[in-house]
Amino acid sequence: MNGDVSPLTRLKVTKRKLSPVVELNVGGEFYTTTVGTLRKLPGSKLAEMFSSSAKACIDAEGRFFIDRPGTYFGPILDYLRSGQLPTQHIFEVYREAQFYEIKPLVKLLEDTPQIFGEQVARKQFLLRVPGYSENLELMVRLARAEAVAARSSGVLVCVVPTEENAAFCADALRVLEADKRSVIKFGPWKAAPDVKDLLDCVKMDIMAQGYQVDYKSHNEKAFSFAHSDYFYTFLFTWW
Repeated sequence: MNGDVSPLTRLKVTKRKLSPVVELNVGGEFYTTTVGTLRKLPGSKLAEMFSSSAKACIDAEGRFFIDRPGTYFGPILDYLRSGQLPTQHIFEVYREAQFYEIKPLVKLLEDTPQIFGEQVARKQFLLRVPGYSENLELMVRLARAEAVAARSSGVLVCVVPTEENAAFCADALRVLEADKRSVIKFGPWKAAPDVKDLLDCVKMDIMAQGYQVDYKSHNEKAFSFAHSDYFYTFLFTWW
């Protein structure tokens, strides 16, 4: 048995006197900064991590270790050093700013078009679509269930923005149900976005989970031509 010790086993938690200059290992990315920079915002989680009473996790080389994505820690440091805002990876930096509780940066990022559009416009719309998240989960389960020995699988959805649209599609839904066909129904909802907006949101959120997916209008012989405005097939491609 040799005396080599895995670097993971050499991580340890300890109390340590901080020097003005600090070397960090953030998820495998290395940074050098000062204690003053890390403590710049009292009350933040980052400042608390480097308070005199905090216990620090140290890697095999003596660097302070933080188990977070290191790629997006650089923009956090840039903001603390000079107030510079990120211009790339806005959503990822926003998530890290929330974790470290860098509240002024969180607020500034929430005012950017990217975060504002996502948080205030798109997400607020989706909150008005009953069962949206549950429907996404069901779509993925159905697609995966049909993926055995197949290159792709399709999931049928019905999108009805208004009560009138829902009433119009009721007979078609009953026909599909009688044929034991699975249909995921979105709507009605009380918001301005239309059918295509909802379809684009569904596609965006499923692709964000790593799936390759697209949608097309669904044509059924038993339906009238007008039904094609409300029935769509989402095609999941597996290879």
